[in-house]
Amino acid sequence: MTTAEATGRVAGKRVLITGAARGMGRSHAVRLAEQGADLILIDICHSLPDVEYPLASRRDLEETAALVEEHGRRAVTAVVDVRDEAALRAAVDEGVAALGGLDAAVANAGVLTAGTWDTTTSEQWRTVVDVNLIGTWNTCAAALPHLVDRGGSLINISSSAGIKGTPLHLPYTASKHGVVGLSKALANELAAHNVRVNTVHPTGVETGMRPDSLQGLLADRRPDLAPIFVNAIPVLMAEAVDISNAVLFLVSDESRYVTGLEFKVDAGVSIR
Repeated sequence: MTTAEATGRVAGKRVLITGAARGMGRSHAVRLAEQGADLILIDICHSLPDVEYPLASRRDLEETAALVEEHGRRAVTAVVDVRDEAALRAAVDEGVAALGGLDAAVANAGVLTAGTWDTTTSEQWRTVVDVNLIGTWNTCAAALPHLVDRGGSLINISSSAGIKGTPLHLPYTASKHGVVGLSKALANELAAHNVRVNTVHPTGVETGMRPDSLQGLLADRRPDLAPIFVNAIPVLMAEAVDISNAVLFLVSDESRYVTGLEFKVDAGVSIR
């Protein structure tokens, strides 16, 4: 493939995305490619026993790469579990070598389990916290050696559940709050290196990350909690591209003095 001359709001930038095979990760990749970025695309590409919905496949990851290349941009893919620090670091180093550098990273990989406080298992806690929080840290740690000498942007995908006390998925809510604390601390520590660190907080997005058991809990066992999940703007869910537009801004130089921000794209659910 002949790479087209880069044009757009992130022209020539090299960006790492985890959880890139489908859903929001794919949307981020395509939106950034449309605006001139080359991508390192990482996904686990297999399902996990404590997560009730299926995760993405290798074919999904290949399709994301093909969509990026349709825009004339480069895509380097790797099948890696973000919980595996050494494997993630190696994959990022290889991707950076292939693209000739790194300008930003989007820690997008995440999982969700559902249950009441008394049915949530220790295995669910471990899986969710390890993927969502430790995996986010591992992504930052893999990207930072390539950013600290020249600056760049870390974008960590949290959730509206990282701002409010969203019930019935305690490990998810706790992990997404943890992402905020991690990101703000890193923003302070890395400001001197001109590395910006921000979080993005979506409301519900139709991505396949939707355990059916949560709907059952709200309908049958705890209907009193349903209003907590209702957006202020009268939409059921946002579209993935709405979140990707926030990511695009934070990757771009338009946000060069934006750091430590909790960027809500949540249709107002967190003000309810």
